[in-house]
Order: sequence, then C-alpha cells, then structure tokens
Amino acid sequence: QVQLVESGGGLVQAGGSLRLSCVASGIIFDIFAMGWSRQTPGKQRELVASILPTSNTNYANSVKGRFTISRDNAKNAVYLQMNNLKPEDTGVYYCHIPGSTDWGQGTQVTVAS
Repeated sequence: QVQLVESGGGLVQAGGSLRLSCVASGIIFDIFAMGWSRQTPGKQRELVASILPTSNTNYANSVKGRFTISRDNAKNAVYLQMNNLKPEDTGVYYCHIPGSTDWGQGTQVTVAS
C-alpha cells in the first residue's frame, strides 16, 4: 500500500527557515502529482503547494515567494523549503497525493514570534 512519511518539522523563530521532506513508497512516484497541505489552528486545511510530474508548481497566495516545492523522482521524495516563516504558518503539514486519500501522518511546524 501507499506510504508517505514526512520529516523536518520543528520549532523555529519568525523569519527562520525549515525544509520538510516526504518519502513515498508503494507507488510509481514519478507519474503522480504531489502536494503539501497544512492544518492551522482554527482554520480549514489548506493546500499550500503542489507539483506535477512535469515539475510545474502551484502555490497558495499565502506562501508565494516564501515556500518552494520540489521533487526528486530518483528518491521518491518531495520537499517543501519554507523561508521567512511567520507565526501564522504554524500548523501540521501533510504530504499527500492530490485527489486521493493517501496522506502522510503529518509533521508539526511551530513558528515563534
């Protein structure tokens, strides 16, 4: 079955950076779009970034210019580089296959002001 395992979350000061990683197994990775979504306190889950098999990317307005999604098909991995983090970026970040029920377990990101 499909497994998505995230890592790289943590506590960071506002203005800092974190890099999230997600390694997939059980799928032919390079034919799937991949996404990062987040669940922030008091808000609905939000798709923050997605990347197509062609490596075309899309971002939520709230993270444009600060977050970068990338993929390494040789490693079955997708990454989210997060720069200039803000307290409102605090939440649980999930790796997933858009349009499917395949989600990782999530990794906590906390940005202190």
